[in-house]
Amino acid sequence: MKLKAKIMDEKAINRSITRLSHEIIERNKGVSEVVLIGIRTRGVPLAERIASKIKEIEEEVVEVGSLDITLYRDDLSKANDAPIINKNDVGVDINDKNIILVDDVIFTGRTVRAAMDALIDIGRPKTIQLAVLVDRGHRELPIRPDYIGKNVPTSRKEVISVNLDEVDKDNGVLIYEK
Repeated sequence: MKLKAKIMDEKAINRSITRLSHEIIERNKGVSEVVLIGIRTRGVPLAERIASKIKEIEEEVVEVGSLDITLYRDDLSKANDAPIINKNDVGVDINDKNIILVDDVIFTGRTVRAAMDALIDIGRPKTIQLAVLVDRGHRELPIRPDYIGKNVPTSRKEVISVNLDEVDKDNGVLIYEK
């Protein structure tokens, strides 16, 4: 793959996190009933960053959990013969809470559908909302994010790569051409 452009640097990511945090607070009229659930892998550090920013703004702690959707994917047989299964460490009662799923990129919507299936197996939230750092379009399912850090129209020949310090030892969003 050939690097086409760096579309977000660390400062741009931080600005998006701040904006997402404010939007979450406003839409939910505070955060007393909010739980952030990061979709592994990069959704988890993004959820933790949003929780940290909300604490800075509201002086209130938002609980953060993580969700492994491997067994819920509709392309599991194509993905890997022996998938690595991580524990769903939600760690909090999600019943009657406003759950905000957090992921790095939304593309077809299939990852989000799998995450919603996994959540419903754990409990019954009041609402499920979706926050993503990058929306690149090309939905195959009728799913749309409630909170978007950056819209990046792409072709199917392009790939978006989100790098986060917690996982990749670097911060940035890159676009590659196949």
